[in-house]
Parts: sequence; structure tokens; C-alpha cells
Amino acid sequence: MNKEDNYVKNRLLDLADITYLKNIYAYSGFLNLNEINIFNTITNQLPPVNYYLTGGNVYAERKIVVFKPIEVYYEEDVPITLLKIEPLNKKYADTLNHRDYLGAILNLGIDRSKIGDIFIGENVAYIYVITGISDYIINNFTKVKHTLISCKIAYDEIENVRPNLKEIKGTIGNIRLDSIISLAFNKSRSSIVSYIEEKKVFVNGKIITSNGYSIKENDIISVRGLGRVIYNRQISVTKKGKNLVSVSIYC
Repeated sequence: MNKEDNYVKNRLLDLADITYLKNIYAYSGFLNLNEINIFNTITNQLPPVNYYLTGGNVYAERKIVVFKPIEVYYEEDVPITLLKIEPLNKKYADTLNHRDYLGAILNLGIDRSKIGDIFIGENVAYIYVITGISDYIINNFTKVKHTLISCKIAYDEIENVRPNLKEIKGTIGNIRLDSIISLAFNKSRSSIVSYIEEKKVFVNGKIITSNGYSIKENDIISVRGLGRVIYNRQISVTKKGKNLVSVSIYC
């Protein structure tokens, strides 16, 4: 581990110790895929505590770790708030992407660990944030590029928060990691090898370094530099023994 990874590891262990020693809940900030992988490698070093990861909904990639005391029988609200961003004048709004929204929020001086996933629709964006920073964002987040925006808590809108997905169907030999990535991103299997060897490929938040790793239904594969894909299902087997499968890529 490098210095930065060691800091993440020690911070997570410290939070677990706080929960164990003080018998209280403790929460990390939002972790990226690499940080989630670090956490998954140290779970055997944790003191006796319960824990789980959540990013606000099932589609989230960035997640916080919730540490819960074993002998506590109440549930605390997870400190994640969903914000809804809309242009004040839709007619003259810029076409905004993930980078536009994230850059505008970070320009407010907010640390990246306070910001979770950003889901973008037509003239709307939903952003998961740490609850303690939500009021500051609501009061100060007024513009993205040249577009004036409104920002408010999105009550009861969780059903609207989902990624834009594009289904792709195709045939592959075996239902394994390199084959699924090759199909999803229209690349040769040989060109996928470097991504896997350079530890740029994650399956459900864990770094995978084996080309032949078996993929299961609903696994989420993230490839740095390419994007994310969900393996949906095997549709059928062709007469030549190939697998016709369905995947969905995040647009």
C-alpha cells in the first residue's frame, strides 16, 4: 500500500475502534472503488463490530461504511441526504454532464468524500451528499456553468434516482470477466488484459485481477477509463454452444 492507501486503511480502522470502544455508531465519508477495495481487505482486522456499506441506493458506486455496535439495538439514520438540482429556466439551460455538476460543487470548497454518486436526467440531477454538508450546499450551490439552478432536498424521490442504461446483447464463449467487458465496450479481449493487470477493473467494489473471473447475474463491473456495466443474464445458448447474454452499460 502507498501512503494514501495506508491513511485510508488506518482511518477506517480508527472508526471501527471508536464504535467498539465507545459503543456508538461511526461513519466514513464516501469511498471510491479503490477505497472500498481497501476496506474489503481489512475486514478481518476489525474489532467486534457490525458494519455495512451504503451509497443511498442500489445503483450507487461511491459508498460510506456504517459501523454499528454489536450490543446496540436501535437504528440511527444514515447520514446521507439526496439533493435535487434543476435549472431555474429550463428553456435556456446548458446541457450539463457529471463533470459539470461535480466541478461546480467542489468549487464551493467541499471535500470529495462528502459527495456520493450523481445521477443525471433531462434537466435534472440527483446528488447524494453527507447530511452535515447538505444545508451549506443548498444555500450556496446556485450555478452550474452558465445555468442558474435550484437545489433542494429530494423527499420521497428515490424511485426517480437511477442511471441511464443501454442494453446490449451479444454472444460470448464463456461468462467471464474479459468476455463481458469486451462485449460491453466493443473491444478485443486481448486489449482488456492491460486494464485487468493494472488493477483498473472492479466487480461489486472489489479489484479483480483474473481475466477468467466468473461473472454472475447483476454483478456490476467498473473499468477505469471505460465505464460501468451490469451483467443482466444469460438469454440462451446458441447451436454452436455460445452464450447469448444481456448487459447494460451506464450512459
